[in-house]
Amino acid sequence: MSILDNFDQWKDFLGDRLNQAQDKGMQQDTINNLAYEIGEHLASKVDAKNDEEAILRDLWNVASEEERRTMASMMVKLVQNQ
Repeated sequence: MSILDNFDQWKDFLGDRLNQAQDKGMQQDTINNLAYEIGEHLASKVDAKNDEEAILRDLWNVASEEERRTMASMMVKLVQNQ
């Protein structure tokens, strides 16, 4: 089973990676930029494995670049606050 199969596992995985990046001193802007790049990759190269991922992909695909950056930042906040 892939971490992409379950949205809660995916959020836990992202939260763990976020904590590691912050512990290593990575700046918030860098984290947000990486989240944007990951979002671009997932939306264009990875099939959605659950309803939540499908919704995020659909929103990503209709969003402007600024909106995509906002979504990426919001995903960072989502896993940061768990």
